[in-house]
Amino acid sequence: MSEEQPMGDERRLGDRILYALELALEQKDLDVSELLAKALEATLTRFGGPDAVDKRDLPERMLAAFDALDRLRHAELGD
Repeated sequence: MSEEQPMGDERRLGDRILYALELALEQKDLDVSELLAKALEATLTRFGGPDAVDKRDLPERMLAAFDALDRLRHAELGD
């Protein structure tokens, strides 16, 4: 996440939210990161619905962002 991730021609909302989440995490902004993570989760479930089972694996960038968010939470809360 330390290297710049260009936006490119990404048109999917989830890709743009992920990019914003990565920026918020780099800036160590926990409040914004939490909101963006919730928005990203909402985009993942929007089309399938809450009871749908998605068989796709999450992209590595997304997993890395959620891991970084977890580390930031622990750092902020002193765990």
